[in-house]
This record gives sequence, structure tokens and C-alpha cells, in this order.
Amino acid sequence: MPVSGGPPDQPVPGDGGLLPGWAVLVDGARIEAIGPVEELTQAYPMVRMRRWPGTLGPALVHDGPLPPAASPRERVHALLQSGVGALLAAHLTDPAVRAAAARNDVAVLDAVRPPALAVGGRADLAVFADDGRCLATVVAGRLVHRRA
Repeated sequence: MPVSGGPPDQPVPGDGGLLPGWAVLVDGARIEAIGPVEELTQAYPMVRMRRWPGTLGPALVHDGPLPPAASPRERVHALLQSGVGALLAAHLTDPAVRAAAARNDVAVLDAVRPPALAVGGRADLAVFADDGRCLATVVAGRLVHRRA
């Protein structure tokens, strides 16, 4: 199959950065393949494709307090809108906020790790516009934010 990405859990070129012209094949909560858009569309012609006018990259890891908002759900959603797919456990001391993060499948980490896309890894990714705005966020294979 003509796709890039290497063996499971090995990061792809870009090593945590943006991957212009690349795509990700997601199966459930995991990344099945990563490669240039043309290669993936040829290798998987029957798969439904979502396109955004930005650049693909891994979802971000938020290292800090959550933004203020009226409810725990809105606090988590504010991060999803910015392309975040993981939070540090140290900043989730409020049980209601932790529950809101869990309902959205946001990864909770004990320590910061560099964001990366990897074949066989969890499908946490985002699409960013040229000005840095997040256009779409996917967490554990599920679209949790898209800008209209």
C-alpha cells in the first residue's frame, strides 16, 4: 500500500509539526495510515474524506489552567476550539471539569509530551488555518470541533 508513516507508534515526518498536503486515515479511535493526500485517496478510494482549507497537524497538549467559562463543558470546549486534544492532570482538580474532559475523550496526561501523529496511535489531530486559528479538532477519532 503506497502510504507513508512507518510502523505503528513511529512518528511521521514533521515530528509534531504541521503536515501540509498530508492526510490521516482514521479507523475508530486510532490512526490507520498517514501520508500525502494523493497517496491515501488512491489507496483508499471508497473512504469518506473530510477536507478543510488548512494544514493538518497533531492535536495540541494544553499545559496550564483551563480558560474561565460559565460551565465545565464550556471550559473544555474552549480548548477544543483551539486544537487541544490533551490536558495535564495537574490542571484538572475540579471533578466537574475532569468529567467534561472525559465525556469529550480528551487525553489526560501526567506530563507534557510533544504532540505527534503516529500510525497505530490515538487519532488526536487538528487542522489549522494560515493565521493559526483551529478549523477542526478530532479527539480519539471523533470530530469534536469544526469552525463554520
